[in-house]
Amino acid sequence: MVNPKFGKVAVLMGGDSAEREVSLNSGRAVCQGLREASVNAHEFDTGKHGIKAMLDASFDRAWIALHGRGGEDGAIQGALDFVGMPYTGSDVLSCALAMDKVKSKKLWLQDSLPTAKFWVAVRELQANFQPQNLQYPVFVKPALEGSSIGITKVLDSSGLKAALERAWDLNCDALIEEYIPGDELTVGILDGKALPLIRIEAANDFYDYRAKYILDSTSYHCPSGLAGSFELQIQRLAEKAFHSLGCSGWGRIDLILDGEGQPQLLEANLVPGMTNHSLVPMAAKSAGIGFSELVVRILETSL
Repeated sequence: MVNPKFGKVAVLMGGDSAEREVSLNSGRAVCQGLREASVNAHEFDTGKHGIKAMLDASFDRAWIALHGRGGEDGAIQGALDFVGMPYTGSDVLSCALAMDKVKSKKLWLQDSLPTAKFWVAVRELQANFQPQNLQYPVFVKPALEGSSIGITKVLDSSGLKAALERAWDLNCDALIEEYIPGDELTVGILDGKALPLIRIEAANDFYDYRAKYILDSTSYHCPSGLAGSFELQIQRLAEKAFHSLGCSGWGRIDLILDGEGQPQLLEANLVPGMTNHSLVPMAAKSAGIGFSELVVRILETSL
């Protein structure tokens, strides 16, 4: 029997970003989880169909499983606001801020929240970019991509130009971030509250796209193995970072421990992955929340 509480739900997936394939996997898993909870859910690939098709299908609300540009940056949220369709997760402004690694880090600094040291290489000013006081190695990241797409670890000055061009080729500014060789951590957020912490050990040099979605050699520790009071401190920091950007509902905050063992914020993800390699479902499971319950609770943020 179909649960009438949510009406007819479109699970938005696919799209046309660099994370299309991951989004398709997330969307299929979400749709299956919703159906297991008797929700009238339907897969909807925004890479093939537009807003008019959504309206013609008489959907009541949207579960956004779109990763990357067009899905996490406020674009689809703005379109849904325009047609008056409720959706999961954060609003237009929060999504835009969280998607932009530079803007989110600047806001965190404004709120006195710790984040890894960074520099910005503006795409339109490529010829005039003169790096100052860089201490190698560094990471070069496209400011508007997720899933570690376009990231390069640069060991010395000879590799900087190619790394910047790789990031700039993705049509955005480049973020140059200090390399911190500590434990990577992630904190899932549900209903605005932190889930159990996950500590990540990547077999690769860093937690890149292959480590996230392809390889089975990455180790995930949940419980994290950190002292309970320290884990609570990190969870509170993640909640502050989430709310600093005006976010609501659900998401994920990524951090790293520096040389003194203190957490440094890296980035916010407001539509994190929901695949079999994904971290929010893993953290939710540790908190006693099954996948089907998780996707329904996220759907409730659209009410």
